[in-house]
Amino acid sequence: MVQAIRFYETGGPEVLKLEEVEVGDPGPGQARVRHSYIALNFIDTYFRTGRYPLALPNGLGSDAVGVVEAVGPGVTDIRPGDRVGYLIGPQGAYAQARVMPAEVLIPLPDGIDDRTAATLMMKGMTAQYLFRQVVPLQGGETILYHAAAGGVGLIACQWARALGVTMIGTVSTDEKAAIARANGCTHTIVTSREDIVARVREITDGKGVPVVYDSVGKDTLMASLDCLQPRGRLVSNGTSSGSVVVDSQLLAQKGSIWMTRPAMLHYIQPRAHMLAMARELFDHVLAGRIVSAPQQEFALRDAAEAHRALESRRTTGATVLVP
Repeated sequence: MVQAIRFYETGGPEVLKLEEVEVGDPGPGQARVRHSYIALNFIDTYFRTGRYPLALPNGLGSDAVGVVEAVGPGVTDIRPGDRVGYLIGPQGAYAQARVMPAEVLIPLPDGIDDRTAATLMMKGMTAQYLFRQVVPLQGGETILYHAAAGGVGLIACQWARALGVTMIGTVSTDEKAAIARANGCTHTIVTSREDIVARVREITDGKGVPVVYDSVGKDTLMASLDCLQPRGRLVSNGTSSGSVVVDSQLLAQKGSIWMTRPAMLHYIQPRAHMLAMARELFDHVLAGRIVSAPQQEFALRDAAEAHRALESRRTTGATVLVP
């Protein structure tokens, strides 16, 4: 038996319950992983509240690192004792151990410890597919990135710097602005006291930016559109403030804007591609171009409190649960 977080109804953080659950042996194509760290992602709150439906009761979380304890028949590239991480697969990462499809497990290099790796699976791979696939940045661009001091944001700041990209990042406080700049964000906009569009136009000499990465959603949609150059691209990669509904005529009026709502699942498969994405990310970390560590840690039993901290914007960078 192991401890795991379960929930039987959607709602606030209080619906998360710590329980004893049975973890069996892995079947064909599966591996059992003993977790060392579990990552907290904003998408977890969407499943908890029912914005993204799940059959209930269910577990929560899709992102963790740990050690393989056993593998099932047919698994050849993962072995007991391997250190691995994952970011896709069934919900249920909020647990001391679980059985997972072996094809989603990513081997971790010796030079990256588990605590660091726990901040890289979903968040680092998100930065990879946003900057290297959704809109491939070549260097020299000026971009607008919302929530620059968040878990993905701090990695994005460093990745932009490594690529030679000028990043304008929005944050909610001066403290978060300082953190974003320390991680490579070229310019910061404190949204509690600065106008996003006016500052972007000032920084870019009135031209606007060719691409906006917007994980906030409803509250920043119009500002994002107004910051774009004609034929610019809006990457709507999150909806923390609410869903986005856009009339296509508005995109024409704002300058023939291209808009996409990417999902990790469509950029990370097949397995060979996922491993190549991870190698690019790990190479940056091993070379020191990206430095990442949890800024907040909570015990697994305190998952509800971790959710409260995340939703109240009391966190910066990555948050992890320790089983």
